[in-house]
Amino acid sequence: MTNVSFELDAKRLELLKEAVPMAANVAVLMNPDFQPHAQQIKALGVSAQALRVKLSPVAFHEPNDFESGLNAAHKDGADALLVMAHPVTFTYAGLLAKLATLNQLSAISPFREFAESGGLMTYGASNLALHRRAAYYIDKILKGTKPADLPVEQPTKFELVINLKAAKQIGRAISPNVLAPGRQGDQMRKQPRKRRTAQTAEVFRRGPQARIK
Repeated sequence: MTNVSFELDAKRLELLKEAVPMAANVAVLMNPDFQPHAQQIKALGVSAQALRVKLSPVAFHEPNDFESGLNAAHKDGADALLVMAHPVTFTYAGLLAKLATLNQLSAISPFREFAESGGLMTYGASNLALHRRAAYYIDKILKGTKPADLPVEQPTKFELVINLKAAKQIGRAISPNVLAPGRQGDQMRKQPRKRRTAQTAEVFRRGPQARIK
């Protein structure tokens, strides 16, 4: 998990608000003992102010905290959820997708597995592109290149995945601006993924600074 995962939280909030303009109270699932989360929640406050949304931090320390935390957030008026990157939120992406749906939360996560498990949206580095670069590095090392001589790279390809079935289940209409194909720098495809029951819409973007206009 690179620092890019955390730096993209503001972008995830922006995409969530654009996809579901009615979102006004966003629960932020975070581990207060995890330093990147403590830092990023402060930075998110600036983005939230610009987007005119309220942030409601939901603390977790272990997976058992998810259900009670999201139930409480829903009762307190949260209508959306931003899941911060963490090994636990990755491992339990399926559980979080289920809980978000049960609580009628428009949710976005860094991990594609979240949308594939029934969550509404994900935005993060392309796993396929990361795996390909990892294979390239392994090949270079096997051919004699010292690991220390290889440059440190940041992801350059990012995916926005929207689960259209999940949107229907929680009664959300996704903004046409997000689903519109043919925008500059974007490639769009909408189709059921093999071996998946959820219909997804995928937008592929290059570079962390890609914007929706």
